Amino acid sequence: MKEIFGDLFEQKDADVICITTNGFVKRDGSCVVGRGCAKEADRRWNCSKTLGELIRHWENIPVIFYRTNDYTVVSFPVKHNWWEKADLDLIRKSANLLVGLADFYDWKKVVLPRPGCGNGRLDWKDVKPVLEPILDDRFYVITNKKGCE
Repeated sequence: MKEIFGDLFEQKDADVICITTNGFVKRDGSCVVGRGCAKEADRRWNCSKTLGELIRHWENIPVIFYRTNDYTVVSFPVKHNWWEKADLDLIRKSANLLVGLADFYDWKKVVLPRPGCGNGRLDWKDVKPVLEPILDDRFYVITNKKGCE
């Protein structure tokens, strides 16, 4: 796993960017995307309904839910419900499943934000040790805040 600085949505050389998500599906069938990179993804691609349908079908696991001309977009669940604190066990499960997707699709560069460290209310110092044994050098964890620990 490598750590980088920049804008998640400007990773033109990535095969995949990951959007941190929760597993809550509203009555209208859309996933709650109220903050962070999920909100930005929905603003750009109007994808909350698609993501909600995929969660209902596959449950709360990483899934491909959008493709741009530059990269594939994959969900990375960090919470079960939008109002909860992020769950380290769910982050571990999501990381393991993401590695399986990367192996299957032969992805060379996968970029994800620090999972659970924004609206998820976790500290990077607690999340990083969970990810390090799972994510190899194909995976880039990005932050847009210089000097952020």
